[in-house]
Amino acid sequence: MNVKASIAILGLTTLAAAYPSVSAQQPGQQSGQQSGQRTVWDGVYSEPQSSRGKEMYSQACVSCHAADLSGGESAPALAGVSFNANWTDLTLGDLADRIRVSMPADKPGTLSRQQVADIVSFMLRSGSFPAGAAELPVDGEALKQIKFLATKP
Repeated sequence: MNVKASIAILGLTTLAAAYPSVSAQQPGQQSGQQSGQRTVWDGVYSEPQSSRGKEMYSQACVSCHAADLSGGESAPALAGVSFNANWTDLTLGDLADRIRVSMPADKPGTLSRQQVADIVSFMLRSGSFPAGAAELPVDGEALKQIKFLATKP
């Protein structure tokens, strides 16, 4: 490589280091939105919704998944390390669909979309994901736009 090429590369490297990337998060932009997709770290549910979810969870889910969401002999945990590992990089749409179609185990498919969204919001709160001002949507397509990430980006 000649001296002029080396100087040019050094100059470009210096410029790249001095100026943040165009894809870097802009002020006020929430995590996960660089790619246009929100994450569970963006406050995607409200506290009142998670309170409704807690009530619904105690009626429909607690007998198998335990009061602390730790799971049981035949039911997986719904919060914590193993849950996070199983669901990371999937969407809340995937999670809501699984619940809506197959839960509760003794009466699958009987929960409404609103009840499922409320339960998911309770699960998020139990997993220490932040609440926001708006409720978690009930629409499956809207939920598919929210990514579950175990660790904050």
